[in-house]
Amino acid sequence: MRAVPAEETVNAVLPSALPSFDPRQVPVIAVDTALPAIPTAHFDARALRARFAAPPAWTPELRREPQLTSRAPAEAAVLVPIVMREEPTVLLTERTAHLSTHSGQVAFPGGRVDPEDANVSAAALREAWEEVGLSAEYIEVLGKLPTYTTVTSFIVTPVVGLVHPDFELTLNPYEVADAFEVPLAYLMDPANHRRHALIDDELQSREWFSMPYQDGPHERYVWGATAGMLRNLYRFLAA
Repeated sequence: MRAVPAEETVNAVLPSALPSFDPRQVPVIAVDTALPAIPTAHFDARALRARFAAPPAWTPELRREPQLTSRAPAEAAVLVPIVMREEPTVLLTERTAHLSTHSGQVAFPGGRVDPEDANVSAAALREAWEEVGLSAEYIEVLGKLPTYTTVTSFIVTPVVGLVHPDFELTLNPYEVADAFEVPLAYLMDPANHRRHALIDDELQSREWFSMPYQDGPHERYVWGATAGMLRNLYRFLAA
């Protein structure tokens, strides 16, 4: 893996926090218990391949966060890695605490699309290799979800892939503090989707989802853009 210089460090999926903003302290305003969970039979590799090969008519629920920066828009890509274990999981990362932006937050592997990347899928695969050492030989790209624009003006394309479970990870210590897996069934059950809303000191309104997951002694706090793209995956699979 190449070392990523500080000026190149971009984790496109993570929303920039509002000043002095701890998302864990914002009250939950609703939980979507009325929506059905995706049946686990839909997580079979054949079913997932068929869904992406012939997508249904559907509408993404979330496309754009409030713009909180004046920076020019930039194209980015993330890999949504579905690990095909006996019970499929989603591989996620936790960013290192020393980074100036999005430190300690949960993310998909991903970042800025480079000019050398053939397309957004190639960018997502490259970023997965650079961040966590996940080789493309273990990944079968299924397709893409609609773009999601973050508060930091990254136009992110989520690239969904099946991951053979025999991989071994090597984390880039500059960017990634940890990598972990969350059951896909948990993330695709709206009973675990919590809604939050906040109006900041400048009267800017912000709403988002969180999907906290208790992983042994660790709470994996999935929220913001990461949770938003997972919510779109739910809508795609539920259509």
